[in-house]
Amino acid sequence: MTTARAGHPITPDGRYFVVRGRLWRMSNPTLSCEVRDALVSDLMNARRAIRDAKKAQDPHGENAAREAVDRAKHALGERGPLWWDDGAPDYDRYMAKNTPYANWFAGLT
Repeated sequence: MTTARAGHPITPDGRYFVVRGRLWRMSNPTLSCEVRDALVSDLMNARRAIRDAKKAQDPHGENAAREAVDRAKHALGERGPLWWDDGAPDYDRYMAKNTPYANWFAGLT
């Protein structure tokens, strides 16, 4: 079984990782390390900006930071158009047990 950095299982096709039974789309594996690292840095900066805006009770700043998170996730391939081209549907945010990955997921220890 392949696992993501945080120890979450990754589907055999590498498209999703699983947290508490839910599928989450992986980043596009064709991104270069440099591009991926820059986008992850942007993502983490935006997430910190959300935290800071909440703490400052700044709804405009929070909205801007959430938009930055969304842009980074789209660029990483975690949202938006699919990064695979074999016609398989997207099961992002589905419970694994309700998808074609159900048997694989049931077999995890």
